[in-house]
Amino acid sequence: MTILAELNTLLSNMSIQTETGKLNDKVTDEYVVLVPISDNFSLFCDDKPEYETSEVMLSIFTKGNYMQLKKKIVKGLLQNNFTITDKRYVEFENDTGYHHYNIDVAKYYEMEEI
Repeated sequence: MTILAELNTLLSNMSIQTETGKLNDKVTDEYVVLVPISDNFSLFCDDKPEYETSEVMLSIFTKGNYMQLKKKIVKGLLQNNFTITDKRYVEFENDTGYHHYNIDVAKYYEMEEI
């Protein structure tokens, strides 16, 4: 399983529209764009990577109360063993009427034999 697949499943189960990279479908009053940040080998053993660390930024857009949506997503992330590395309010977009909030997450995946 990949971090993007896990996030898509988690957010879909919360009835939150998601896209990767940019939004392609019809825009709703709330949605999340998943933006991959990095994949790296931060944990080693005997000079071989044991785990791959994957990081993704969740860009949350909502015309409603961003705090309620943020809390719902954070709760789901923590319950599913994601590490939250950053949370920040970006801006209120006057031209679209959306609040924009970002949550950066990381997850560790055990490496398969190389």
